[in-house]
Amino acid sequence: MKLFQNAEVFAPESIGRADVLVAAGQVVALQPRSEGPLEIQGIPDLEVIDSSDRRLTPGFIDQHIHITGAGGKYGYGSMTPEVHVTDLVRCGTTTVVGLLGTDGTARSLNSLYAKCASLEDEGLSAWMLTSYFGLPPKTITGSTHDDLLFVDRVVGCKVALADVRSSYPTAHQLLALLREIQVGGMISGKGGVLHIHLGALPEGMDMLFELVEQYHVDIRRLSPTHVGRTEHLFEQAKRFAELGGMVDLSTGGTQFTEPWKAVAQAYEDGVNLNRFTLSSDGNAGIGILNAQGELTGYKKAPIDLNLWNVQQLLRETQVPAELSIGLLTSGPARTMGLKRKGRIAVGMDADFCLFDDRWDLQDVVSRGRFMMRGGSLTTTGNFAKGT
Repeated sequence: MKLFQNAEVFAPESIGRADVLVAAGQVVALQPRSEGPLEIQGIPDLEVIDSSDRRLTPGFIDQHIHITGAGGKYGYGSMTPEVHVTDLVRCGTTTVVGLLGTDGTARSLNSLYAKCASLEDEGLSAWMLTSYFGLPPKTITGSTHDDLLFVDRVVGCKVALADVRSSYPTAHQLLALLREIQVGGMISGKGGVLHIHLGALPEGMDMLFELVEQYHVDIRRLSPTHVGRTEHLFEQAKRFAELGGMVDLSTGGTQFTEPWKAVAQAYEDGVNLNRFTLSSDGNAGIGILNAQGELTGYKKAPIDLNLWNVQQLLRETQVPAELSIGLLTSGPARTMGLKRKGRIAVGMDADFCLFDDRWDLQDVVSRGRFMMRGGSLTTTGNFAKGT
């Protein structure tokens, strides 16, 4: 058991100084210091951690990351490598939702499932989306509905819109897919979301508005991402949020401006930031172009910019800490239906980030276990990086 004493807790809402007791990987008690210190007696293995110099937040959730590497849209040589557990820990990520991209063949759902299980074994939490960019969907069991029912780690399905690599699906094709997702999610008790990769084609989110406004699709089943790719998409995203939907900005992919600046402007414009999330699109393949627009090489989309963008919001803007932290905690947990993630409360998983008073990340706790402490990793994963 661990007792985090006198931390400044953002759950993500600010609850002031509090004591947080952790046992068996979960929060079992949380008491604000205004009610006095939490009294714990007679527990011989209790570790008491003085957290008076720490700000305690939920562990970060990256709901869109290529944990097995991206598919190589520029050829096999551009396929990116798997993510290493220590890279996730260093940026405060304790939970991931892995997915495929352009390619659903060389990169398989079976491998994605195995990588999720590996990350779980290494101390993090991992779920996945079935399928990839195209239609008909690729699945493990033979149908999206059955993947949600019978594959424990599947919480939703992916598809692409407004992208030259998409299948240019019709509204009726998406309605049929959404029926499988919705029913599968309802029966299995999972999030059951359709996660939509948005490209830069001019139609943007038009079909999503059609689904909601003409066919009365439950907007909570739709999860559009890359909405910061263009200014046009971002304006559509604000409208989608006003309708009650959740929208996601990529911190590591193409963007018309830095995501923290877009979020700050949306806040100033009166947009409800509880409808916004951030994700990395980490390990996606990015082409390097010269001044003539010729492809000269490849690089991976970074996975650490979620942390950096939230730090910028906390340090440089008037966006409240609750809303800034919620972009990577309660927001993605709500989008993906991760019921024990994204908040600090009794019964929730003990996933924490602990910051100093400058919002520099110092400690990371995943399911009650320290993964980083005092700025130094306490885990190397099952295979030390580079071996």
